[in-house]
Amino acid sequence: EFLKDLVFHLREEKKINSHPNSLASYKIIVPDYDTDMAHVKGQEQAKRALEIAAAGSHNILLSGPPGAGKTMLAKAMCTILPEMKVSESLSVTKIYSVAGLLPRNKPLVTERPFRSPHHTASAMALVGGGTYPKPGEISLAHRGILFLDEFAEFPRSVLENLRQPLEDGVISVSRVAKTLQFPAKFILVAAMNPCPCGYLNDPDRPCTCSPGNIIKYQKKISGPLLDRIDLHLEIPKLNFEKLTQEAEGENSSSIRRHVQKARDIQTERFKKIGILTNSEMSSRQTKDFCRLDFKVLQLLRQAVVQMNLSARSYFRILKIARTIADLDEEENIRLKHVAEALQYRPKVE
Repeated sequence: EFLKDLVFHLREEKKINSHPNSLASYKIIVPDYDTDMAHVKGQEQAKRALEIAAAGSHNILLSGPPGAGKTMLAKAMCTILPEMKVSESLSVTKIYSVAGLLPRNKPLVTERPFRSPHHTASAMALVGGGTYPKPGEISLAHRGILFLDEFAEFPRSVLENLRQPLEDGVISVSRVAKTLQFPAKFILVAAMNPCPCGYLNDPDRPCTCSPGNIIKYQKKISGPLLDRIDLHLEIPKLNFEKLTQEAEGENSSSIRRHVQKARDIQTERFKKIGILTNSEMSSRQTKDFCRLDFKVLQLLRQAVVQMNLSARSYFRILKIARTIADLDEEENIRLKHVAEALQYRPKVE
């Protein structure tokens, strides 16, 4: 019967009534998580940086000694990400369908992905590939988080594959027959020790690494790759008092509300140009949406010279400042927003 209806429809003898699109009213539910930002002791500066990263979809690097809480912070970041838009859910679902990872009982992905490949993962596992190319971890993290723990332990050749997606939001997979592009707009959360033993500049425990080993370790991550990471943060070891304090910090639900408001502001701002977050702005769009007054320009000019910042770093600072202003629900970028954004950029020697 249904095939006959289709034949009549194609012959234009009897049209099938159109079915209303129900996606407009579809609601993505934020899942319940076992962890919460309130469970993370201390580390208020790190929590603030993660809030900014979640609000503007910015990449972040956490550096600190073993046991400082880098991994816990990265996993807790899932709990403050905004709810997925239907368009995001559909794009992620397509990727997981192509990869053969879509559960039969769950035909629509409604949770933002959190992918955490081991540092022994191959370039193909990260990028994707095969005889019939499938998405790798980079694309499976689309619109979610790609967490790379022990960042400096990944082979440099593998890490260099991150440069294109961090810049363009896509990853190209070339094989004999064809070249495919998979979407890869993710938040990179990288965590690493400051040196091989992990205790460089630790006030209580001496570093056992030679200067040569420290330099070799830190050079595993190239300058161009570091330049593409928006927020750089040192995670200090907590003292006994902070570890045992009873008072809890702001919980994930509260932080997520701030993040959602900032994302809603960005949705309204970019509704005519086809992007979703501040991190996706081009250089031209950054100039259009990040208007600066004289005092702010003076501060930036001084920072570029003293910190030896690249043009890419300059625009990333503006995007971060735009996100901080959105979290404050302010239309204009003020001096305090740029000053905070500059705190997250390392000085280039």
